[in-house]
Amino acid sequence: MPLSSVQGKYATAVRIARAFPAALILGGVAADLFAPEPYVGLPLLAAAPLVGCTVLHTWVSAAATAVAACLASIGVDVLIGRPASATFVDFGVVLLIGLVGLWVNRLMSLQTGRLIEARDIAEAAQRAVVPIPPTQVGALSVVARYEAAQAEAKIGGDLYAVQETPFGVRAIVGDVVGKGMRAVPAVSAVLGTFREAAESAPDLVVLAQRLEHALERDCHAMGEGADCLTTALLVEIPAGGGRVSLLSKGHPAPFLLQGGKVTRLEQTAPDLPLGTGLPDAVHGGTPSTFPLAADATLLMVTDGVLEARNHQGAFYDPAPTLSCKACAHPGDIVDSLVLGVSQWTDGERQDDLAVLALSCKPAAHSA
Repeated sequence: MPLSSVQGKYATAVRIARAFPAALILGGVAADLFAPEPYVGLPLLAAAPLVGCTVLHTWVSAAATAVAACLASIGVDVLIGRPASATFVDFGVVLLIGLVGLWVNRLMSLQTGRLIEARDIAEAAQRAVVPIPPTQVGALSVVARYEAAQAEAKIGGDLYAVQETPFGVRAIVGDVVGKGMRAVPAVSAVLGTFREAAESAPDLVVLAQRLEHALERDCHAMGEGADCLTTALLVEIPAGGGRVSLLSKGHPAPFLLQGGKVTRLEQTAPDLPLGTGLPDAVHGGTPSTFPLAADATLLMVTDGVLEARNHQGAFYDPAPTLSCKACAHPGDIVDSLVLGVSQWTDGERQDDLAVLALSCKPAAHSA
């Protein structure tokens, strides 16, 4: 189902919910006027302010609904000639429930405010740990996109970073085996070490070893409360371009969009993920080098893209989307890929999702 269709259905449901309190008031008035038994409409009139206070966003609109229900209760009782005592009792019931509804509305507003504040803090923390890369690093255009699986928290276990070094442009894309706050220590350890070690490590193998030591030192030291196992893809593109070196630590292979074609750059011997706690001698794997043309775009993704499932359980295949965008600007490529995943899952966030594009062409925009 297209994302626009999902959003349209949600908007329709919201409109129906907001119209429901008015419908209850009208239904209560009609029931009192035309029902063969008295007081048939009172439950509907009493329910209207309570429902309104839960589905209407502002306190003013909720209060207006409560006042309207009270006036409707008095008006219909006077119209059909009920005794003053009955009119007062009906008014008191609707008023009492309206006041309860307004109290609930106030509590919900306070909770919503606290949730928004907590989300803003989490997003600020996420930006501090995983900042958005600059749009230009060395001779390469950079476009990145991050979406956490726990949308309310806006923080997750995917990571990326790009920086210019004496060895050329180096980048990392990774995925902690975990979500939310449990993954943050590993993300922080990997990215903090990458920013420092990328400047001095003579090759990608040594860089990976330093990342492994950082996870052993910082993440594992936090005990069982932290998820430390992390897949990572290390990338190096020399200043002159022409080639790209990759070292996979259990991470999915990237896509190369070059000459109008899409190629998966599979390594012959991928290494174990970071954070296993095994000695360096156990880790194998060597960097693989591939040619890089002047029009090339290297697209790195995490499992949130490749393991996204539709309702039938089928995995998302990014190749068709990328084939249609093989000659487009990197910003368009990333936008189309993220939109394709959202459409495939009907807008459901199943896992953290990160996309990083390094292009020899100028970016149209950054995400």
